[in-house]
Amino acid sequence: MLTKSDLLQLKTKRLTVEQIDEQLGFFIKGFPFADIKASASVEKGIMRISENEQDDYIQQWEEYLSAGKGRVVKFVPASGAASRMFKDLFAFVEADSDSLGNDFLKTFFDKIENFAFYGELKQLGAGQNYKDTVRLLLNADGLNYGSLPKGLLLFHNYDIAPRTAVEEHLVEGALYAAGADNIVRLHFTVSPEHQALFEKHVAEKSPLYAEKYGVGYDLSFSVQQSNTDTVAVDMANAPFRDAKGKLVFRPGGHGALIHNLNKIDADVVFIKNIDNVSPDSRKAPTVRWKKVIAGVLITVQQQIFDYIRLLDGGNYTHQQIGDIIHFLHDDLCIRNPETKFLEDAELVIYLKRKLNRPLRVCGMVRNAGEPGGGPFFSVAPDGVIQLQILESSQIDMTDEIARAAFEKGTHFNPVDLVCSLKDAYGKPFNLPDFVDKNTGFISRKSKDGRDLKALELPGLWNGAMADWNTIFVEVPLETFNPVKTVNDLRVES
Repeated sequence: MLTKSDLLQLKTKRLTVEQIDEQLGFFIKGFPFADIKASASVEKGIMRISENEQDDYIQQWEEYLSAGKGRVVKFVPASGAASRMFKDLFAFVEADSDSLGNDFLKTFFDKIENFAFYGELKQLGAGQNYKDTVRLLLNADGLNYGSLPKGLLLFHNYDIAPRTAVEEHLVEGALYAAGADNIVRLHFTVSPEHQALFEKHVAEKSPLYAEKYGVGYDLSFSVQQSNTDTVAVDMANAPFRDAKGKLVFRPGGHGALIHNLNKIDADVVFIKNIDNVSPDSRKAPTVRWKKVIAGVLITVQQQIFDYIRLLDGGNYTHQQIGDIIHFLHDDLCIRNPETKFLEDAELVIYLKRKLNRPLRVCGMVRNAGEPGGGPFFSVAPDGVIQLQILESSQIDMTDEIARAAFEKGTHFNPVDLVCSLKDAYGKPFNLPDFVDKNTGFISRKSKDGRDLKALELPGLWNGAMADWNTIFVEVPLETFNPVKTVNDLRVES
């Protein structure tokens, strides 16, 4: 039962009673597992592109850019805190012993002089005492890396000066996303408490890269909207309240960023996490493959637009309808055995509905034991089989078919996407319309020593994009350079 105080709290967060009721319902009934038919592979569902084809797609992308055919934006989720990178270092500082008792700590101190941040750390007086050095790295009286977001940490060393992760994205943008006007448009999603730091940092650094690469920058920021927060519950699925009796809300996870993405004015959007960047010595494969998958996107996009205009015009032949059906099956990997039973008018409506959706091309790398989602064929709510990115939490490991598909998976999702957000007539899609709300996730957390359950919204690149047209492309593992711990940072320039 919601109180007057609760209703005022909802109004402040721009949430409705209906939304809260829906969220509470998810806690009670849970989320269904995905209905998996198979894992995607290069034999079925994942494009493997030859070198000659790569060159053709790159040319297609470069011609698209130079002709100014569409507005291009690089979208970077950057609100992640860096604290988890330093979990082992926090534990070391809090431990009674000063000894380097595990391989992680030994590796860290063996590499420390090669980390990009070491120069600043040394200026603060870092020396032989291990714990004092770590405190200078993590605490507010030092570099404060324990409280900063990943994007503002120094990631890579160079002869002139080290670079942060944000700077590496500025460089990447200049290398594959500058439009015909020579402007690189980047959008960072950040946490509210760090936005001013991000704005100050890019204001200082972007002129350097604008001069170096002969481009201009159009930089923008957004924060996760408060009306995407989700209510927490106790173990009995009743709303969780703090010591003052107020409802407790938690961020809805990266899936909430579909609303930020929905506000981006762009024809083509690259999406890549803030920490997945390489130093210049290793950038060439990343830049090449970003252009390749962008070339795939605009090639497929143009075919989709041509088919939609053909259907809208009404002047099509039986052969052309057959071509569209084969395109859905062969290029977009959409399987619908019921198609042959549809009457002509129903068939055209079905084809238009499947074509007229946002489009994404997703790089997929060979599975090397990394955690994260993977590419699958699964059944959509309308019964059609299509390509999806699924997280392990969405897979019922007690189901033999689902478990076998998971175990046979050859690739995983490195979050390497390029997306088409407008229809054949230049009208933006309303992206929340394509979210599958039944793909959220419930996790167990605690607050003030009390257990609670938290609801995460459908993830940005799985449930939030569940009803998009999807193409998977195999990309080299060297294009994937995530930083999960401080020891993952590259120490070479």
